[in-house]
Amino acid sequence: MGIVGWLRWGWRQLTSMRVALILLFLLALASIPGSLFPQRGINPTKVQQYLALHPGSGPILDRLGFFDVYASPWFAAVYLLLFVSLIGCVLPRLRAHWKALRALPPAAPSRLEKLPAHQSALVTSTPTQVLEQAAEELGKRGFRVRREDDFVSAEKGYLHETGNLIFHAALVVILIGVATGSLYGYRGNVLVARTKVFLIR
Repeated sequence: MGIVGWLRWGWRQLTSMRVALILLFLLALASIPGSLFPQRGINPTKVQQYLALHPGSGPILDRLGFFDVYASPWFAAVYLLLFVSLIGCVLPRLRAHWKALRALPPAAPSRLEKLPAHQSALVTSTPTQVLEQAAEELGKRGFRVRREDDFVSAEKGYLHETGNLIFHAALVVILIGVATGSLYGYRGNVLVARTKVFLIR
């Protein structure tokens, strides 16, 4: 396959929906330690207490990044892979879906008997009347209708794909928001000692 062939194969695998779902599951698993262990960005005091209470396992967990999960390299790797996978998966589908929404339904085939489902009937109306009635009925049923001089074609079913793409695009927006908050946000911790104040009259 060569280097270019392997790169294309890897990109196709990374941008597949199956891999995106696997990475999303791995991201959820990687977030579990952030809920089980105290985090330095939230409460560094509890981290020091945990290290003092667990002198054996505490330093090992600290080197693995369990006390700063969301800034650890392994969490960032899964996060970035998921971000790239969703971008490569969603953007081409959005472009193709947008083109399909703007395009007219395809023209009717010249030989309808070749279609797997077709039906013939004798009517007394003129061809123009039949086409007008067919276009009106299909429009009432929610089809996108294409009316030409000698045929009527219609299609529908884009709403399901639109909702699917909106959901995945929302995931990309959420990932961008989390990354922006991590890069430009800040958090401060202040320890205030409790003191007693005596008033002397």
